[in-house]
Amino acid sequence: MNIILLGCPGAGKGTQAKLIEKKYNIKQISTGDILREEVKKGTELGLKVKEYMDKGELVPDEIVIKIVEKRLKNCKNGFILDGFPRTLNQALKLDEILEKLDMKIDAVINIEVSEDEVIRRLAYRRSCRKCGAVYNLIYNPPKNDEICDFCNEPLYQRDDDKEDVVRRRFKVYKESTEPLINFYKEKGILYTINGERDVDEVFNSIAEILENIQKSK
Repeated sequence: MNIILLGCPGAGKGTQAKLIEKKYNIKQISTGDILREEVKKGTELGLKVKEYMDKGELVPDEIVIKIVEKRLKNCKNGFILDGFPRTLNQALKLDEILEKLDMKIDAVINIEVSEDEVIRRLAYRRSCRKCGAVYNLIYNPPKNDEICDFCNEPLYQRDDDKEDVVRRRFKVYKESTEPLINFYKEKGILYTINGERDVDEVFNSIAEILENIQKSK
């Protein structure tokens, strides 16, 4: 099964992608994770990407499309695209890639979350550089103020999680990615769900959609 997860930053796409990957044994392709790894390594690609990410802007299509095409060639048993496509141009390019690879999208899951909820989720997120633990100062705070429970190290806020950047990212998403909703609705493969619920509730809604698709095949 081939799936696209749509949703603004902080909608929970990455969490749901991992749950889908585990249950259905299909590969997650997270363009965000791939790009952040390049930034972390300090590669030439990573340095270019960081300039855009720090401003809350989308990474240029030509960079992301090349990464996705390379990954899709190794996904014969299915894939979950998390964070791609983000623009109509990317969606059209994806159709071209899939046609070459004799693949098609079975479902586009649109996870809806409000701007206020995105701010609560991202602007209050803190991470530990040492062990990678992630906290939220509202929903999942550390025992001691901004100190990791496991490492006793000071927590930090990612540059792209600062409130002004998060609001810019949300605005960019609405302008650039929302046209995809109509694009996939016209194809008859769009499913919209409420992302402001418990993680398990959101996953159960996704699983129900995917199982109905499997039954109809």
